[in-house]
Amino acid sequence: MKQIKVLAQFYVDLLVKLGIVRFSLLLALALVALAVVVQIGVTLALQGEVHNIDIVRSVFFGLLITPWAVYFLSVVVDQLEDSRQRLSKLVSKLEEMRSRDMQLNTQLQVNITQLNQEIEEREKAEEAREIAMHDLENEVYQRENAQLELAEQSALLKSFLDASPDLIYYRNEKGEFSGCNRAMAELTGKTEKGLVGLTPWDVYSEEAAIKIVETDEQVFQQNVSLTYEQWLEYPDGRKAIFELRKVPFYRRDGQRLGLMGFGRDITERKQYQDAQEKASRDKTAFISTISHELRTPLNGIVGLSRMLLETPLNDEQRGYMRTVHVSAITLGNIFNDIIDMDKSDRRRLELMPKPLDFHDFITEMENISSLMAEQKGLRFDLERLTKLPAYIEVDSTRLRQVLWNLIGNATKFTKEGGVILSVSSEIFEHEAEITFDVEDSGIGIPASEVDKIFAMYYQVKQGSDNLHAVGTGIGLAVSRQLVQLMGGDILVTSDIGEGSTFTVTIRVPLVEAVVEEEIMPVVPQASLSIFMVEDIELNITVAKALLESLGHEVTVAMRGDEALAMFDPEAFDLVLLDIQLPDMTGFDVAQALRKKYDDLPALVALTANVISDKNEYIEKGMDEALSKPLSVKAITDVIQRLVLTCPLDDFDDDEEIETIEPVSDTQSVVVVEHSNNEMFNQLLDLEMLESYVEIVGTKPVHESIAMFEKMMPDYIAILDSNMTAKDKDGIKFEAHKIKGAAGSIGLKHIQQVAQKAQSPELPAWWENINDWVDEIKNGYAHDLNVLREWVAEQEKAK
Repeated sequence: MKQIKVLAQFYVDLLVKLGIVRFSLLLALALVALAVVVQIGVTLALQGEVHNIDIVRSVFFGLLITPWAVYFLSVVVDQLEDSRQRLSKLVSKLEEMRSRDMQLNTQLQVNITQLNQEIEEREKAEEAREIAMHDLENEVYQRENAQLELAEQSALLKSFLDASPDLIYYRNEKGEFSGCNRAMAELTGKTEKGLVGLTPWDVYSEEAAIKIVETDEQVFQQNVSLTYEQWLEYPDGRKAIFELRKVPFYRRDGQRLGLMGFGRDITERKQYQDAQEKASRDKTAFISTISHELRTPLNGIVGLSRMLLETPLNDEQRGYMRTVHVSAITLGNIFNDIIDMDKSDRRRLELMPKPLDFHDFITEMENISSLMAEQKGLRFDLERLTKLPAYIEVDSTRLRQVLWNLIGNATKFTKEGGVILSVSSEIFEHEAEITFDVEDSGIGIPASEVDKIFAMYYQVKQGSDNLHAVGTGIGLAVSRQLVQLMGGDILVTSDIGEGSTFTVTIRVPLVEAVVEEEIMPVVPQASLSIFMVEDIELNITVAKALLESLGHEVTVAMRGDEALAMFDPEAFDLVLLDIQLPDMTGFDVAQALRKKYDDLPALVALTANVISDKNEYIEKGMDEALSKPLSVKAITDVIQRLVLTCPLDDFDDDEEIETIEPVSDTQSVVVVEHSNNEMFNQLLDLEMLESYVEIVGTKPVHESIAMFEKMMPDYIAILDSNMTAKDKDGIKFEAHKIKGAAGSIGLKHIQQVAQKAQSPELPAWWENINDWVDEIKNGYAHDLNVLREWVAEQEKAK
């Protein structure tokens, strides 16, 4: 069978190799040859001989059968080839399947191995799980115990935080509250849960929130802790000041979560500090009161002793009287030093420069110093080294105090010889540099002490010297501060046993002695309809009385919205707008009117502030600006320029022209004895008051005084509350109201102090504001009495 397959395969391979034609020829030859051989063989076997016909017959038979054999064999071969190919494909597939089976078998073995491993691992994992479950049960048990302990600790910590009177809170990076203690919840009026997720804008007032958010941003941006003080308000309206500390809050991995805040109520501390400050102010007031009360009799002693020294006296009486006179002057200087020492401690030393007749001043110093030196048997000389200016502007009281201190020390520490006061000056175009040299022949100052003598309370050590003249140790310290305020300084040179020389140099403006008074004509004016917007009743009363006395009709609005609702451009000839109103500014009202109306009467700003540049008011919608209180000259001038168009020459010669003689602003030289007129001039705005009384009489002034006296306690109460809260804007607003009210009735001194109080931009405003407020509180009643006295004199004069 195997050989047949081999032959068949050989046959097929031959057919394929030779092709059908050549294979057919070869097959035909083979068949013919086979037929001939068979025929010959058979014929030989049967007949014993072979004839040609037999061979021909065999050849013919072979040729005849060859096509059929070839066809048959071709078909068979084709089928066999097809079968072989199919078989080959089948074998290939079987091989593939066998290969796959081998792969699957291999994979199966691998899987079985892995499965066995997994089974082993699972068995181990199960054992581990059982162990882990056991451990987990233990851990859960331990965690439960730890959580119970943590809960107890958290509850204890929460109780501790809630029991704390200090504020404690947390805020995240977004500024949202994350938690707080009970004190914080009470401050905000919300529960801790209600507070979580809210921002400072949702919890505090806008003013407080601005500062809180700003400080939060500082902590976040700079990544440092921050401590500051801030007033916060409880839901019931109670205010408290807290010392707040904010620190960044981090996780264990260093990531910042937000900030923690702590706040301690320091209201009582502030009240204590305020009480201390008040005690200091009371001490100052006491010192000032004592000084004032003692200076009055001292002035009498000085004046009377001087008069007695000019009368016939024997030598013993004259010696006694000189001692009384000089002692009174010395005591007055000590009072000045004590007061200035207290002001120096609070950085409140101030100067009040005024015009001074310098020649008279030098003569006065010569007379007093001569008496001081003569009392000790010393010689006093005054040397005018150069030409001296006639009039300068300086605080003569302070300058006199400085020179008296130096001359007093010179006579005190000189046993024999004398004291020389040298005066020289270098005069420029508008100012002069004046130098005073106080030279003595006393004990001198050791070189080691020269740099110390200007320290407060320092006294030069006298060593073995038998001279026992010692002082308070404050005169030179205060004197140097005063001279430095005058733009100068004090220098000293000294030799032991030879004496000392103190050199005072100041730079002062030159002034004229007398300013000619002007007589300003006031043009007769027609009756106008004036619309005034003002919120202070006293200002309304004063201004309305003045305007009505001039023949005008006044309509008043006290708020900006009220003014906009009442205003009719056809009904009014002039509009007076206060700048600071309760609901808006006068500029806002002016802009609203200009947007609404095309044709408007003149808009004039009223302000209690100093008007340095009227262009600022004009640029903001005003036609003019006037300072309060209104003066006759100012308002009539504005009416003439902005409302009326007729010049002065248009009036008939027969018409009476009213004239008002304003009071001169020139201030008289300060002397020891103050007259009533000088007191009136210092405390009252006489120019405004005289023109006002001349127009409306004294009755409206009495009414204004009563109204002012009624309003001031409320102003003072609000001002005090703002002072306690350190509310700068509140202080500024109330001081502005007081300034306007005081100016309306001519209280110039109170108006000037209130101007300072309402100006936070001034240097050392916070350091001075307590004194200014006290000066207003303690001084307005006195100034009102002075005003009543002045009004009474005007009534008597009429």
